[in-house]
Amino acid sequence: MDLIQRLALSVLRYPEREFLVDGALRLTITEWDRAVNRAARGYRELGVRRQDHVVLALRNRGELITSWYGLMKLGAIATPINYRFSPGEIAYCVNDAEAKVFVFEDFSRESGTRAAGDFPKGCRMVFCDADPPEGCETFSALVEAQTDAAPGESIAEDLVCLMLYTSGTTGRPKGVPRVHRAQDASALAQAVQCGYQLGERTLGVMPLYHVMGIVSLMAMVMLNGGFIVMRGFDAEAVVELVAREKISSLYLIPTLFHELVHTRNLKDHDLSCVRRLAFAGAPMTGTLVENVIGRFKPEVFTNHYGSTEIYTFSINQNLRGKPSSAGRPGMNSNLRIVNVDPERRVTPDEVVARGEVGEIIASLQSEESFQSYWRRPDADEKALRHGWYFTGDMGYEDSEGDIYVSGRVDDMIISGGENIYPTEVEEVLTRHPLIVESAVIGVEDPKWGQVVTAFVVPAEQSLTAEEIDRHCREQADFSDFKRPRRVIFVKKIPRTASGKILRRMLRAGEYESYSS
Repeated sequence: MDLIQRLALSVLRYPEREFLVDGALRLTITEWDRAVNRAARGYRELGVRRQDHVVLALRNRGELITSWYGLMKLGAIATPINYRFSPGEIAYCVNDAEAKVFVFEDFSRESGTRAAGDFPKGCRMVFCDADPPEGCETFSALVEAQTDAAPGESIAEDLVCLMLYTSGTTGRPKGVPRVHRAQDASALAQAVQCGYQLGERTLGVMPLYHVMGIVSLMAMVMLNGGFIVMRGFDAEAVVELVAREKISSLYLIPTLFHELVHTRNLKDHDLSCVRRLAFAGAPMTGTLVENVIGRFKPEVFTNHYGSTEIYTFSINQNLRGKPSSAGRPGMNSNLRIVNVDPERRVTPDEVVARGEVGEIIASLQSEESFQSYWRRPDADEKALRHGWYFTGDMGYEDSEGDIYVSGRVDDMIISGGENIYPTEVEEVLTRHPLIVESAVIGVEDPKWGQVVTAFVVPAEQSLTAEEIDRHCREQADFSDFKRPRRVIFVKKIPRTASGKILRRMLRAGEYESYSS
């Protein structure tokens, strides 16, 4: 099914049910559908046609949500990007997508206007706040001049409706085109695997240039739910908003859950409305799992492991029993763990034994899967083989068949001939009560090849490297050769919007240490 059909069914089912809340803006599903039609007609007036790209550098806000569905009604392709991108990154994405329109706001004004000089000829610009830069249309004027009638374009489930750029942890981001059918399957899987119900209300704080935010939005459209927009995460404001809007589900990255359970005003509000929790992007520690369960007492608590390319790999709802596990394949997923051999191209049939670490691969037959990268045959050749997507993630199955993610293939540390996976070191480090979070990389060393180096965010600045070393030596399940030989205390760990550690920034020295 295509996503426009899903929207039409929800309008028919509960036409007066509230759907969108963005500050003072409150729209029923019917009112929002009319706004979507006006946006579609406005973009068509700017020259956007079937399968044209529109790049949007916006925070979570009504204009972004309305634009995406409006572009879908034209058969066009919404291409949301990180609103914090530099001018060079914005120009790269706009040119790579050959965008017909670029949409931005006050937050991205400076970088957007500086990038504009390198845009393709004829690319139009739309601004979503007052006082637009010279040469820009305003979104409000664009849509107010239109009628509420649907644009009347024919939409098919195999039509590309969205292109997300991967987070670019190792270089230039890659465009991931996604069709209606895959998006619809992803939203349905999200609803089922997270236990959502008809009329669910969720917090729309995960960025809508990322798959987590996008799928949350689609699931709420599908279920006649409510999408409560928040433009940036602030733990105290989240607590107040959840209580006021009776939000029933939260889908966040672990670091945001950590902030929530430690916020000062959590006990001042009745949060019993929150019944379903989910997280993605990174594993949770056992301590954080217990804190979250203790504070929210959820009916359903799901760890979701997936990617932009194939939304669901696996899910884990046994978080008390196995907090760091990614669980088992999702409802549309088929996974294998295969040999890793940098010297040759491993085939999908070279499956490793249980307990042995290998590369996690996912079948491209999943209904949630993309087909190929946008104009990147080099990336296709590296990641897509024999009907399988080679994720680049290292992992293993335990004796019961549950999957654990050990880190990225490129992040594996080889020290003194031994393979060391950063996540296993990080798991041990975060057991220490004075370590808030950590990240581990390998640093070149003339004797050992690489040495394990830990970046640690301390809860108290009195914490020392000697204390951390003693903590590691005391762990019965941790080999001595895996101990960090160097510890750097930092104010925060650089991460993508989805919570993945940006190890390349640590390698490049792009962090703020306490000693600097």
